Amino acid sequence: MKAINPHQTALVVTDPQNDFLSTDGVAWELVKESVIENETIDHLEKLFRATKANAIPVFISPHYYYPTDHQWQVEGTLEEKMHAMQMFDRKGPLSLESFEGSGADWLERLKPYIEDGKTVIVSPHKVYGPQSNDLVLQLRKRNINTVLLAGMSANLCVESHMRELLEQGFEVIVIKDATAAAQSPELGDGYAAALTNFAYLANDVVTTDEVIEVITGPRPQATMESPRP
Repeated sequence: MKAINPHQTALVVTDPQNDFLSTDGVAWELVKESVIENETIDHLEKLFRATKANAIPVFISPHYYYPTDHQWQVEGTLEEKMHAMQMFDRKGPLSLESFEGSGADWLERLKPYIEDGKTVIVSPHKVYGPQSNDLVLQLRKRNINTVLLAGMSANLCVESHMRELLEQGFEVIVIKDATAAAQSPELGDGYAAALTNFAYLANDVVTTDEVIEVITGPRPQATMESPRP
């Protein structure tokens, strides 16, 4: 992995939520083999710890569904399944009633890093990509041009975020062992599909250890352009 400018780099994590990462989550049976094999939760925690220790900003792009979202009449295959499972459900956009410990809540182990008052939690994405939330705006407002991308799930929200961020002009580095995906006899291996597309599209595809080695190494000093004569 090549060097990055830490002053213009951010970690973006999609859907670090119970419904994907908790053994009680509604999607756990679909993703557990991939999560366990990749040690996804361990790697996410390592990334949170390293980025925060090195002053690299962290952004969370969550997935929430409100009661009105269940009125959709046009849905894809997995959208239908997620709504049927009540995945990521909340009582409403202005209510945190029953949120604590729910499937939409953060995985408990990751909460100290997410709820530290410094992490940027953007508005929810509704399908898979960030086109429907304010992630790009929040990154642009902080002069971020390089994104370290991780989270759940690999072939859905991570891949969709990668594609949109690339189209928006960001450099996107996917952290392949800090994600995972469903493995379904009916639909196939989502993680394997994502790895193929990551390799074709991302600016780089790396491991957690490779990222940490770079961001904890010697850091370049921020410079300003010399004034024109």
